[in-house]
Amino acid sequence: MATTVGAMALVLISCVTGSFGALYLKKAAAQLSWSLKSSASKHLVIGVGCYGVGMALGLVALRFGDLSVIYPLTSTAYIWITLLSKYQLREDINLLKTAGICSIIIGVSLIGLAR
Repeated sequence: MATTVGAMALVLISCVTGSFGALYLKKAAAQLSWSLKSSASKHLVIGVGCYGVGMALGLVALRFGDLSVIYPLTSTAYIWITLLSKYQLREDINLLKTAGICSIIIGVSLIGLAR
């Protein structure tokens, strides 16, 4: 099966959505308590919802593409997580993180070209 550009776009959107899910779960974890009522925060609901939407989009992408192309594209989530962490959580991006992101971009590009 040939992987369509649409499937590749869907998996990338899925990764961005899932990355927002991780961001909101991180924010929810900061407010976490052992009471069920107080643990159901807005951030927790948004985080779980984003993960659910991301999973659904990823599932559709798998229907229209090769697993050997689609699955490596999910590594772009590390890029989105790093950028969201930098701008939303004020985390530092050092030289090693930047090198890792560049490696991911090169690897994903090579896999995309080989589709």
